[in-house]
Amino acid sequence: MLTQKLLLNFRSLALRPLAYSTTCDPKNEVFLERLTGKDEGITIVNMNRPEKKNSLGKVFMNQFCEVLEEIKYDPKTRVVILNSKCENVFCSGADLKERKTMSQQEATKFVNGLRDSFTDVERLPQPVIAAIDGFALGGGLELALACDIRVASQKSKMGLVETKWALIPGAGGSQRLYRIVGVAKAKELIYTAAVFDGSEAEKLGVVNHCVASNPIDKSIDIARKILPRGPIAVKLAKLAINLGSQTDITSALSVEQQCYAQIIPTQDRQEGMKAFAEKREPVYKGE
Repeated sequence: MLTQKLLLNFRSLALRPLAYSTTCDPKNEVFLERLTGKDEGITIVNMNRPEKKNSLGKVFMNQFCEVLEEIKYDPKTRVVILNSKCENVFCSGADLKERKTMSQQEATKFVNGLRDSFTDVERLPQPVIAAIDGFALGGGLELALACDIRVASQKSKMGLVETKWALIPGAGGSQRLYRIVGVAKAKELIYTAAVFDGSEAEKLGVVNHCVASNPIDKSIDIARKILPRGPIAVKLAKLAINLGSQTDITSALSVEQQCYAQIIPTQDRQEGMKAFAEKREPVYKGE
């Protein structure tokens, strides 16, 4: 039932018109940057709250959700990069000073909202790359874990540190981390509130790549390799992997079959076959 619902949601994306808003305003705490020229199709989500080290406050999250909604239905966006405009920090996690002013009920609602928002990141139809440069602690790492691919600089500091403050990861980290590094290692990292750098994160498998500096450059390089691929195929590959990884192999193969079936009637598939026969590079339109 869930598989069918998500597949129906995927098909509806092309049917909903895109309404551009003020999400590209660089004065916002979260704003979009659409690259042009040869990089057209790459959309960067910039986190821009330097005075609070990109902590996850109410305004930040409202703008973040607005940005996600716009990207989700944007037919021109093929790859998303999550980036920080703040020096030496990706995202420092929840805004604990703001959290202190909330009632217990308000705090619970806010954390549930974070979890839902990060799940929305995971469910974006486009591949999402996290460019981690600096601190990504608590909710900051949870946000990165919801992305498809992670690139970190050597100086980055990551960790699910909630147990240090008598909490547990509450925005998906306790579930996503072990799916990436394994149950035993995730338990150790969470129980001890361990903080690790980019090189250690790469060894653990938390990030795909560790670079000396400027992970945004490596992230754009990866995005450029995705751009020429069939956009519908990439989206359905993401859907097949995301859904299939949450179930048994028999059900996962059924998911793959359903996703593959949606590619068969596309013009892109016909273009791919024609380009192969003519020994040339295909030109895909996402149709």
